[in-house]
Amino acid sequence: MNIERLKISGLMLVSLAILCAGSGCETQEAHGETVHGESHKEGGHHGHGTPNLLVSTPLRKDIEIDRDYVAQVHATQHIELRALEHGYLQDIFVDEGQKVKKGDLMFRTMPVLYRAEVKKAKAEAEFATIEYKNTKMLRSENVVSANELAMAKARLDRANADVAMANAHLTMSEIRAPFDGIMNRLHVRKGSLLEEGELLTTLADNSKMWIYFNVTEAEYLDYMMEKKENGQRPVTFMMANYKMFPHEGKIETIEADFHHETGNIAFRATFPNPDGLLRHGETGKVIMTTPIENALLIPQKATFEILDKKFVFVVDDANKVHLQQISVAEEIPHLYVVSEGLKDSDRILVEGLRKVRDGDEIKPNVKSAQEVVDSLNVPAE
Repeated sequence: MNIERLKISGLMLVSLAILCAGSGCETQEAHGETVHGESHKEGGHHGHGTPNLLVSTPLRKDIEIDRDYVAQVHATQHIELRALEHGYLQDIFVDEGQKVKKGDLMFRTMPVLYRAEVKKAKAEAEFATIEYKNTKMLRSENVVSANELAMAKARLDRANADVAMANAHLTMSEIRAPFDGIMNRLHVRKGSLLEEGELLTTLADNSKMWIYFNVTEAEYLDYMMEKKENGQRPVTFMMANYKMFPHEGKIETIEADFHHETGNIAFRATFPNPDGLLRHGETGKVIMTTPIENALLIPQKATFEILDKKFVFVVDDANKVHLQQISVAEEIPHLYVVSEGLKDSDRILVEGLRKVRDGDEIKPNVKSAQEVVDSLNVPAE
C-alpha cells in the first residue's frame, strides 16, 4: 500500500515539472528575485514610469537665529522686613500686595516702654546739664578743681548718649519702607508677640527686573564674539503664557565661572518693568537673536535620517538621485542651516523622497530656492 502511494506521488511531481517546463513558469523564490530585480532596474516605480518631482537648490541668505533659554525673574531688590526689637505688634499700616513709597510707616511695635526710657534719659540729661553748669561756675571762682569740672562734663556726655540710645530704641519700634516697592504677604498679625529678628513680610522693588538664564559654553563664545564685532544686542522675554513681554532687555552681567557639572554659565538681563507686569519669582524664556551671514538654507522636508545622520537626495546632470550626507549647523522653523555636504549649485530633491532610491532617474520639476522657501511661509531673514 505504501509503495503504491510513493509511486503516485512521484508521477505527480514528474507531471508538474513537465507542465512548468512547457509553460515557462518559475519557482516562487526565483520569481520573487526577478520581480525585485526588475523593480530596482525600473527605479522602484513598479511600472508607473519616471516620476515628476520637485527639485531646487539651496538658498544662500543672511538670517537671524532665535535661541531661547529657560529663565527666572528676580526683583532688583527683594528683602525681608524683620522686627528690630522684642515686643507686641501694635499697628499694621499696610496690606498684602500694596505698593509703598520709601519712608512709609509699615509696622509699629508697642512703644510705651521706649517712650518711658526716653523721658527718663532726658530727665537725667537735664540734671547733668544743671550740674555741669554749676560746676563750671564754681570752677571759674576756683571753688572746685579742674578734675571735678571734667567729671561733671563726662556725666553730661553720658546722659546725652543715653538720650540718643533711648530715641534709637523708640525709632526701632517703627518699621518703615527702605525703598519704593510692593509688599508681600503678612507673616504676623496685629497683637502678635514678636521676637527680635522675627519675619514680618518681604518687600520687592519691581521697577526693573533681573532675569537669569544659563548659556552653554559654545553659545557663550558666539555671544562674546558677536558682541565684540557688532556691539550689544537687545534680548526679549517670553512670559509663561507664551506672550512676549512688551519691553526689550539688555544683558548686563555674566557670572565669572562655568558650572563644572552642567558646563553652563549664568547670564543676567535687565528689563524695565514700568507697568509692574513682571513679579519676583516668575518664569519664562529669554530669547537671544544671533545673526548668521551667508547661511546655506534647505527645507527640512528635503532631508531624512539614517542612523541619526541627515541625508538629502542630490540630482545629477543625468537627473539621477544620489544620497548625500549633510551637517546641520542650526535649525529654524521649516529650514535647516547646512554647514557641510552641499554647495550652492547642488540640485536637491525637495518632495517625493519616499518614491525614489539611490540611483533612480526622475523628471525634475525645477523651482528656484526662493520660491520653495516662500511656499513654506517662513521668513528667511
